[in-house]
Amino acid sequence: MKTTLVLFFIFHLSIAEEGAIQEFTNANNQFTSAVYKELSKTENGNFMVSPFSAETVLAFAQSGCKGDSAEELRNSLHLPNDRTKVESALKSLLPKIKGNDLYTLHTANKMYVKKDFAIKEEFKRAASQVYYADSESIDFTKNVEAANVMNSWVEKHTKSKIKNLIDSNDLDKFTRAVLINALYFKANWSLPFQLSLTSKRKFYKTASDSIEVDMMQHFDEHFNYYESPDLKAQFLELPFKGGEASMVFVLPNEKDGLARLETQLESVFVPQHQLKSTFLNVVLPKFRIESEIDFKSVLMKLGVAKVFDEEQADLSGIAGEKGDLVIDKIAQKTFIDVSEEGVEAAAATYVLIAVPASAILHQQQPKNFIADHPFIFYIKVKDLVIFAGRVTIPSQ
Repeated sequence: MKTTLVLFFIFHLSIAEEGAIQEFTNANNQFTSAVYKELSKTENGNFMVSPFSAETVLAFAQSGCKGDSAEELRNSLHLPNDRTKVESALKSLLPKIKGNDLYTLHTANKMYVKKDFAIKEEFKRAASQVYYADSESIDFTKNVEAANVMNSWVEKHTKSKIKNLIDSNDLDKFTRAVLINALYFKANWSLPFQLSLTSKRKFYKTASDSIEVDMMQHFDEHFNYYESPDLKAQFLELPFKGGEASMVFVLPNEKDGLARLETQLESVFVPQHQLKSTFLNVVLPKFRIESEIDFKSVLMKLGVAKVFDEEQADLSGIAGEKGDLVIDKIAQKTFIDVSEEGVEAAAATYVLIAVPASAILHQQQPKNFIADHPFIFYIKVKDLVIFAGRVTIPSQ
């Protein structure tokens, strides 16, 4: 497995910092539920989202927002309405989730700014000291060239899993800045699935309609497991090597139970303290998902309006005065590949800022976790949800 080591560091977290990180983690998990809920209304099939990538780059943007614009954005992200508190959490958290020698987790932020456009010093400081973001001057009017430069950066930081994030047609003489977060994750299961046990089995798209897909299998093994009577679902947690990251599968008891489960998401994307080591047979489909998400429309449904409106947007913490800048576009691409060896996943989110166009119990018999119908999944690192999605039809 490839691992990229960014830096070594020694640090001591104060109680205040730990509290800020926990507050951000809780906010991110609530944001996951809210975003997933909106996506499930419009996405018919498989999808995956990285709430953490979006939350990070939007927190970056809110560092340049003021007044009602900042408050509205923080509310939608479930963050405390205090910029310094948000920045303290991110400054402590980002170096903390860099993966280790057994799994790769790489997150990077970047700010591209129009040539000769004056960014305020306070925002520059936040970019470099809080979000660890490099800044680069670029000519957005050369839109194809600018898009290629930015897309190359994204490809580099996602091991070429995310391509063509930025559409050159979105860049023009009004574009002033583009903020990007790239996230890459690769890990092997602590206990890999045996290739020889993978076989074709039925996967039920609905209660009566099935297809044959490749199913991975474990027999007579111990994994963290929980049966929720309230959600009418089973939770399975499969750990990755390194011990800090894991993937959770949430399987409705009924073959057509996903829609009901998706009405109770606030209880899905939270730490499941009832999980305990259980003797299990596990059957999971191999799957691969690529998604493209219009985050601007998601945020608008979550109550964000002011940062998109030239009459109300106040991004004067970045540059200029109130009304001089608006957030024009927020987009995300994600990728995940789940196989016998482990998981590879990536995401990249960007915020385009423009001027307004107008200006352990061993049991006798193992329990069964057989994911032969639609389910929810998420990947977490130290209780922080970094990817979440659903599988309705496994595709490879």
